[in-house]
Amino acid sequence: MVELLLILVSAVFVNNFVLARFLGICPFMGVSKKVETSVGMGMAVTFVMTVATVVTWFIQYFVLIPLGIEYLQTIAFILVIASLVQLVEMVVQKVSPVLYQSLGIFLPLITTNCAVLGLAVLNIQKDYSFLEGVVFALGAALGFTLALVLFAGLRERVDLCPVPKSFRGTAIALVTAGLLSLAFMGFAGLVKG
Repeated sequence: MVELLLILVSAVFVNNFVLARFLGICPFMGVSKKVETSVGMGMAVTFVMTVATVVTWFIQYFVLIPLGIEYLQTIAFILVIASLVQLVEMVVQKVSPVLYQSLGIFLPLITTNCAVLGLAVLNIQKDYSFLEGVVFALGAALGFTLALVLFAGLRERVDLCPVPKSFRGTAIALVTAGLLSLAFMGFAGLVKG
């Protein structure tokens, strides 16, 4: 139980996929202008990461390894992730058309989100059991969502501040992202791994 808690805390804070591993930067920068949109994106990525981890774990240990075709891992994982993203896109379009419109192109881009593929590959490389893999995926997804929502909140606040003209837009967003990443570096050493 303690081991699972350490995996969860490590994935959320210490080895945050966005702010420490620098994976998933595209949606982090693109969908972080409003908190509402970032929450929706975070929920979509959480669903995709968790389910993709479950499916890819079974594919790795019950299909690829028994058949000796582990070299097809990347292609198999990308197909799983793309299928899940299509499912999420259809559900979001039906359930919340407003959120679907606000996510725009970034929703299908979850397919190419390197955080999702990186999570599936890291799960196999770390040789996690099924339960450890699910906890790791949940922690990584929660960490991604936390970083996205915090960054969106900061960007909304910065938009209200008198920022010098040369720093407006992307420049101040990158500075803010760097400061947020530095803040998360304060968790280094909290958990090994």
